[in-house]
Amino acid sequence: MKLTILAPGHFHAALVQKKMYADIEPAVHVYAQEGTDLDDYVRKIESYNARDEDPTAWRLQLHPGADFLERFVADRNGDVVVISGNNQRKTEYLSRAVAAGVHTLADKPMAIDATGFAALGRAFVVAREKGVLLYDIMTERHEITTVLQKEFSTIAAVFGELLKGTTEHPAVTKESVHHFSKRVSGAPIKRPAWFFDTAQQGEGLVDITTHLVDLVQWECFPEQIVDYRSDIELISARRWPTEISPAQFAKVTQLERFPDYLHKDVQRNGNLHAYANGEINYTIKGVHAKVSVLWNFEAPEGAGDTHFSVMRGSTSNLTIRQGKAEGYQPLLSIEPVANTRMEVFSVALEQALPKVQEKYPGVGLKRAGTAWEVTVPASYHVGHEAHFGQVTEQFLAYVKKGSLPVWEVPNMLAKYFTTTEALAIASISPKQ
Repeated sequence: MKLTILAPGHFHAALVQKKMYADIEPAVHVYAQEGTDLDDYVRKIESYNARDEDPTAWRLQLHPGADFLERFVADRNGDVVVISGNNQRKTEYLSRAVAAGVHTLADKPMAIDATGFAALGRAFVVAREKGVLLYDIMTERHEITTVLQKEFSTIAAVFGELLKGTTEHPAVTKESVHHFSKRVSGAPIKRPAWFFDTAQQGEGLVDITTHLVDLVQWECFPEQIVDYRSDIELISARRWPTEISPAQFAKVTQLERFPDYLHKDVQRNGNLHAYANGEINYTIKGVHAKVSVLWNFEAPEGAGDTHFSVMRGSTSNLTIRQGKAEGYQPLLSIEPVANTRMEVFSVALEQALPKVQEKYPGVGLKRAGTAWEVTVPASYHVGHEAHFGQVTEQFLAYVKKGSLPVWEVPNMLAKYFTTTEALAIASISPKQ
């Protein structure tokens, strides 16, 4: 298959190409506006080609220019297109791609507001009519502790039944902490200035929360269709800013000043308010869930982006922590609830472990007080960047098969309904 890259403004576009694929030709057509976004993408691909260990062999064929979208549609050089960049026009790009009959793998979010959600719904209809696949890049489904959290939740003797929860005590809680300044592929990240503009990037409620809402659906209702018209009820949503100083902005963008389109978010003290933080409380098929995303400027020494997650069952809670106590590495704990008989629970765990090990050899359990820690061989911790290759391989397998699982499209719609409707709710109240 031939690969095309369209408007690679985000470094995730390059991460898809951090490895080679048996089903993809090395020659890749790239359509984009001339500028620093394209230059940064090309440099990343060149660095992968030039690295000493397992170098890639991509041959980029660039098609720069203001009319790049029209040229992409007219040329139709690829069988599969990857779209990862400025979110302001992403729904338009993916809509044009599927209308042109190209299988489309789009970075999240595929929609950043209610208008985009409506357009996304139409795009899925067109994709079905054209016989092509439209899919988003959900890397967190490949993170091993999340995979094992889902696995143990399916074992009734260990987890029991998923609780319904309440707004005050949700059955499922997921929190993701991110940082504007960090390292990617071993080098300090350079963020495009538009990344800080919610009109172009989208607010936190519709960006990173896409992953969290996806995981709630994927873990709690595996391979089940979620109908956003009947299965989702939004309870509350809120948003608040991260304050970025001019010096911090310059550090991650390499720009000396805020561009004009950001002046609307610059405060009297000269700092930028980036509305990247958000929280959503909702029910899905009657189960209470809470997801939240937090953006700090920079991580503490030795830390990076972190994830917290808990699934509450009638027999035990499955909790992922990734804080200082865990060395900033994700750790899954199985924590029996208060009325659980420990002797019976211990036997149930012992009997369940071989079933898990059949799928994930080497995974073990270690007693830690009243809980058990799930031990995972280092080989499973491949890192966030490698997950892009795993998602891409999965998508290529779907393309070869000619279809997605029947639940994927309705669940993508449910996911983006949840995030965009949450933004609409939060927008009713003044920004915090």
